[in-house]
Amino acid sequence: MTGWNFGDLLEGLESVIPGDALASFQGDTSLSWSELSRQSNNLAAGLLARGVSPGDKVAFYMRNRIEYLVCLVACLKARLVHVNVNYRYVDDELHYILDNSDAAVVLFGAEFSERCERLVSRLPKVGHWLQADPSPPSFAESLQTLCDEGHGAPLGIERSPDDLLFVYTGGTTGMPKGVMWRQEDLWGAFGAGKNVPANRGVLPKTQELHLANVADHGPGIRQIAACPLMHGTGLFTSMVNLSGGGCVGTLTGESFDPVELFDAIERWSVESVVIVGDAFAKPMLNALDENPGRWSLPSLKTITSSGVMWSLEVKQGLLRHCEKLMLADLFGSTEAIGFGSSVTSKEGTSRTAKFSIGEDCRVFTEDHRKVVPGSDERGFIARKGPIPLGYYKDEKKTAETFPTIEGVRYSVPGDWCTVAEDGTLTLLGRGSVCINSAGEKIYPEEVEEALKTHPDVEDALVVGVPDEKWGQATTAVVALGERLELDEEALRQHVRERLAPYKTPKRVLGVPKMFRAPNGKADYRSALAFAKQELDIPE
Repeated sequence: MTGWNFGDLLEGLESVIPGDALASFQGDTSLSWSELSRQSNNLAAGLLARGVSPGDKVAFYMRNRIEYLVCLVACLKARLVHVNVNYRYVDDELHYILDNSDAAVVLFGAEFSERCERLVSRLPKVGHWLQADPSPPSFAESLQTLCDEGHGAPLGIERSPDDLLFVYTGGTTGMPKGVMWRQEDLWGAFGAGKNVPANRGVLPKTQELHLANVADHGPGIRQIAACPLMHGTGLFTSMVNLSGGGCVGTLTGESFDPVELFDAIERWSVESVVIVGDAFAKPMLNALDENPGRWSLPSLKTITSSGVMWSLEVKQGLLRHCEKLMLADLFGSTEAIGFGSSVTSKEGTSRTAKFSIGEDCRVFTEDHRKVVPGSDERGFIARKGPIPLGYYKDEKKTAETFPTIEGVRYSVPGDWCTVAEDGTLTLLGRGSVCINSAGEKIYPEEVEEALKTHPDVEDALVVGVPDEKWGQATTAVVALGERLELDEEALRQHVRERLAPYKTPKRVLGVPKMFRAPNGKADYRSALAFAKQELDIPE
């Protein structure tokens, strides 16, 4: 093998990790590394036998479950391209991502079978539908049957560091865009093995050395991905942990349950938990406050958050209950992993939004000048080195997000920050008007267009106001026709019927005239100020 490939890596790990070591768990169900090997090899072979070819796209339309990880490993081994699908999408959104990604296979949970069936005739490029639960509908096969059929032997195929993995993320137009990662680049962005406990902070130069270190060290960390695997945070952290011979557990509920989380930590001796900011951390803290002494959590060492800010007050509250914890904020995005990090422990705390800049990162102004540390000048964080190839089928957006500056190609997703004299970053937020609500990206234009299809709405703007629970709460400001009265719930229901439920505004406010400049451009700043004033939110 030349270069790094996750299929090769996982296949090698299966030969050095004890077969009975835990690979995954959820609720009362668990999967050993030998079972992960057998099922993923069978599924990979079964897909190839059905005419699915290396490079074909496989869409994952399911909630967190053990099957997600089995399918991910199978795709990596078979050289098939993972495509994440937000399970909150409704018909048109789902159709868009399956069509845009050129999905050849769709893996789905039974709860989504009716929605999939409505789209079968509209998606001729999808050749195979596999249901992850028993009794699949007539248009689909049983995923478990493919996992069980066969001898579980390795595929014996040659893989490439150029094999791809897609992660769809929101774009400025509101439509998701597929970020294309070469597997070797993704391995490099993950730290190239430096973060795997078995390598003890040293980069392994070859896969053979990495496998030898894991064989000597033994199984890796037991981790719970409390956030969705269909988002970058859950997916990437799970891939890092599996690549070190670890175990990835998930929760059973459709919504986050901190009681289930803490019960699972104690039951499975979990060492690490992955969350997305205060939307997870605050319920965790509340559960600990309301149940003093219920959980001792002797195994738990780290809680890692990425995607949104994690407030210092909540971190301090968690440390009150578990003093030995290390609480890590990771600053990055689907387009660029490793912008920076911030760690809080009993010995020291880091201010919210303050990060130590990562290696290979720079901060540039809009005209691509380097920001001088300590100058208080705002700039965009940029990363060179292992970064994505770009966006699938979107050359224009690729050129904007991955510019070449002074002869070096960077990833610049659009995060504003300032740089202190010591080189640390203070994150200011995205330069766009994207709303980040509990880790979900919501783009105002999409919600505005849905609102404006209502006959009573003449114009609409959508902003994100500060919110303790959600981080930002989506809030709509609408202008209605003359003599019409605002029916807030009716407008919210109108959006809910057209978009995923999480995009529905938490509040809808009426104005006699919309906040727009003379040239017709939206004045989001004034709309946000109005919304905060109406909702009595301090500046």
